[in-house]
This record gives sequence, structure tokens and C-alpha cells, in this order.
Amino acid sequence: MKVELAKPFIKAAVDVLSMMAMITPKPGKPYVKKGKTAVGDVTGLVGITGDMNGTISITFTKNCAVTIVKNMLGDDIQDILQDVQDAVGEITNMISGQARAGLVEQGLTFSGSTPSVIMGDNHSISHMASTPIMAIPFTCEAGEFTIEFSFE
Repeated sequence: MKVELAKPFIKAAVDVLSMMAMITPKPGKPYVKKGKTAVGDVTGLVGITGDMNGTISITFTKNCAVTIVKNMLGDDIQDILQDVQDAVGEITNMISGQARAGLVEQGLTFSGSTPSVIMGDNHSISHMASTPIMAIPFTCEAGEFTIEFSFE
């Protein structure tokens, strides 16, 4: 898996979260993830098809997800669980869409499905592709999150 593929995901995460949630994520070093256990509490997952097929996921720690929701909605939080689920789905959709647009510049065209959101301690993420899973860890003032993707 080429590390070049990580660049559109890093740019998309920084752009979307700084604009939508007023936080500034700092990317860590991309790595190949082993195992299926999520590195956080709330995951947005998008299936992709096109030049290659696979999945993109973004997993947030609970603190990070709640801070993003509060920053996006202000004090207008009705149901924190539902709001976190909706916000993580929307953020996943926006980051995945912008990253897919960036991958076009590398000659790859993808379409994405509607995101699903998985919540809970130690939940697993099943990436559809059998190729290695690239993970990009991020830290920000709100906590941590990790973007994972796998295409074949």
C-alpha cells in the first residue's frame, strides 16, 4: 500500500474538522493495522467502489466525538448518543468524500456508500478488502481519532 494514498485522507480530516468542529487535528505516522479491534469508541464506516473496492473508517475516542458534537451543535444537544451517531456519520461522509476527490488526482475514482456508525468499547471493524489496512492516527485538543482504509 502506497503511503501517497494517505495524503488525501490527512488533508480531508484537517480541512473538515477545522471547518465543521473548530478543532485542529495533527496527523501521526501512518502504519499498517493488525487485527479488527477499533482504536476508539465510535466508528463511521463507508464502503467504496470504483477503480478499487474497499472501506474507509474513522474511529473517535468518546471525548473526541462528544467535543466534535458540542462544537458543531453548540449547546443545542438533545440526545447525546443520537447526536454523536449523526455527527460521526456526517463527518465520516465529508472526510471520505473529500479524500476520494483527492484520490482522483492520483488517478483513482471511487463512489462511497452511506456511512454506518458503530459504537461501543472494543468494537470491531470489518474492512471488506483482504489487502493490508492503512491506519493514520490523529491527535487534537479534543482527543484522538484514527482513519483506516483498505482497497483492493
